[in-house]
Amino acid sequence: MTVTTSGALPEMPYDVAIVGAGVVGCAIARELARHPRLRIALVEAQDDVGQGTSKANTAILHTGFDAVPGSLEARLVREGANRLAAYAAESGIPVERVGALLVAWDSEQLAALPGLAAKAQKNGYEEGRLLGPDEVYAREPHLGPGALGALHIPDESIICPWTTTLAYATQAVRSGADLHLNCRVRTAGPGILHTTRGTLRARHLVNAAGLGSDELDRHLGHSDFTVTPRRGQLIVFDKFARELVHHILLPVPTALGKGVLVSPTVYGNVLLGPTAEDLDDRTATGSTPEGLALLRDKGRRILPDLLDEEVTAVYAGLRAATEHDDYRIRAHPEQGYVTVGGIRSTGLTASMAIAWYVTGLLAESGLDLREPEEPAPVRMPNLGEAFTRPYQRPDLIAADPEYGTLVCHCERVTRGEIRDALASTVPPHSLDGLRRRTRARGGRCQGFYCGAAVRELFEGRRP
Repeated sequence: MTVTTSGALPEMPYDVAIVGAGVVGCAIARELARHPRLRIALVEAQDDVGQGTSKANTAILHTGFDAVPGSLEARLVREGANRLAAYAAESGIPVERVGALLVAWDSEQLAALPGLAAKAQKNGYEEGRLLGPDEVYAREPHLGPGALGALHIPDESIICPWTTTLAYATQAVRSGADLHLNCRVRTAGPGILHTTRGTLRARHLVNAAGLGSDELDRHLGHSDFTVTPRRGQLIVFDKFARELVHHILLPVPTALGKGVLVSPTVYGNVLLGPTAEDLDDRTATGSTPEGLALLRDKGRRILPDLLDEEVTAVYAGLRAATEHDDYRIRAHPEQGYVTVGGIRSTGLTASMAIAWYVTGLLAESGLDLREPEEPAPVRMPNLGEAFTRPYQRPDLIAADPEYGTLVCHCERVTRGEIRDALASTVPPHSLDGLRRRTRARGGRCQGFYCGAAVRELFEGRRP
């Protein structure tokens, strides 16, 4: 029930240690912490949860309509979408059911749409519907010229990935799990992790290390898969662009992924991206002129007016692509070890179902599970533009004027929200971590005006 960032690790063995505090690792920690008396450790190399792939994705709550039928990914995405939608409603995580349009721009893509609709049905999704060009443009009047039709997937949604990961970690810690940050695993063996903060022992290990999952797997003597970092660069457009698009606009997918999309976000912005660049460098999260130029070319075809809008930010994330077209979740009972690899962009959606599945594998490997207890519910700070924010609540401001004092004017973030984030169960340890909890410094000025005031609050001084 602690969060540590430095110092020696506990000497007493844990029942389970999870490596990687991304959205999947945090979901697994939360699920395991529901079982009384288990000692759980969540080990993360960086200084915050959700610092890797989980912080830099397209933030879509998928239906799983286009997964490989019969695959583990298809099953867990379908189950996870239902679990996460219910959890988000309970926890205050913003979700908007905007729907998606897979737009066909040529005759070959148009011919592929019925097959995609049939694939969706094989995956248990029956709501997909083919649209002609007139209906496509009636739904999306700003779409570029030349669209021949689309497949409408009404249940695709957008979600806040930051507060999803944070909610899982918060419940895990409040339920008794220990979160060890700044704790990079150097080498490992059955039941033991040698980290930058010392040695940690556990009866069972779970490898949710994302981009490093294949390397950790090899430490345990396995070579089931190889991670190829796949960089996705994205452009974030200002909130004035939000009225240009009403759905997630998807291309007809290829072997490299869903391709370049245009999507609204729960924060009120519009995303253009991602690229899909296979790299060797597992730290190459920088944007490139070539990547951004490619996105602009694609965006000009999809939504021409978008290119006239202001750009708020650009960023890039790395996805843990492998040579396989399915998740690589494997149990090794003789070692008390489960690897959770190859979790790509659908990992956010599938996270709760992955956690449930991994817990079952651990039980089959000998982990003594008692009847689970539902954790006390959490209520996350609302970061979504479609829902009431603190500065819009006179009752909240009357009870605590700090919620009426704006610090970040672009994103309408109040002093009360920053104070709450800094005092939370899993507090931020950097200004970027504070931004993911409040949106402070995330607007059109990128902290130019509010940066000094936010930093003073972060460092414990009042401006």
